[in-house]
Amino acid sequence: MRGERITSATLAAMKRRGERIACLTCYDAAFARLLEAAGVEVLLVGDSLGMVLQGQPTTVPVKLEHMVYHTACVSRAAERALLIADMPFLSYATEDRALAAAERLMGEGGATMVKLEGGAELADTVRRLTRFGAPVCGHLGLLPQSVHQLGGYRYQGKDAAGAARIEADALALQEAGASLLVLECVPAALAEQLSARLDIPVIGIGAGNRCDGQVLVLHDMLGLLPGRAPRFSRDFMAAGGGVADALARYVAEVKAGGFPGPDETRF
Repeated sequence: MRGERITSATLAAMKRRGERIACLTCYDAAFARLLEAAGVEVLLVGDSLGMVLQGQPTTVPVKLEHMVYHTACVSRAAERALLIADMPFLSYATEDRALAAAERLMGEGGATMVKLEGGAELADTVRRLTRFGAPVCGHLGLLPQSVHQLGGYRYQGKDAAGAARIEADALALQEAGASLLVLECVPAALAEQLSARLDIPVIGIGAGNRCDGQVLVLHDMLGLLPGRAPRFSRDFMAAGGGVADALARYVAEVKAGGFPGPDETRF
């Protein structure tokens, strides 16, 4: 899929025009080509690869070397999409470590943006990364790297205090220079409120359909994993056809606001 490279400025313009952004996780060159051909604007090399590719129980065991390798695989094939790479567990525990990790993910891996989990406590790290030319995507709500601290994969921001913390964190990340925000597993009303208040695009996963865009784990939306899929996901292969058809359905549903639907939003 050729054309002008998608940047954070492209996504910001889409938000202003009310055009929804389609994002999916991606871990290799073959799928990078398929996703771009389907019109996916953002490819996220997620540390979810630890669970869907490596068979790990959480994302915590994923190492920087794994992320650099898979980011490089995707970047060799991606010609247009914005390419985000997750910074793995504790790789941004200090500002210096964050700079070193971003250098590898962008320099060796070819990422055009890095993503980290956390709020206001990371504002200085975000400022330093962006000061040196590394665009940043924030991640709030359910933080998979903090699953042991959270006591499991649980929805966040369900009460007034929790919602207020997430809102304050989102504003702090934006003020620090983040270009994009992922909201995972928060009430749809909170996600809608933040999408309207923030200037930067908000990408939801398990956060209702009123965000500026949506993201899913590729293997979940293709029905490739055994067992029960997340309640907020949908098997786009179930309607028949091949992988390309499923990807096209996903993009179309995100663009039209049909995904997630009511059954994927009630919690």
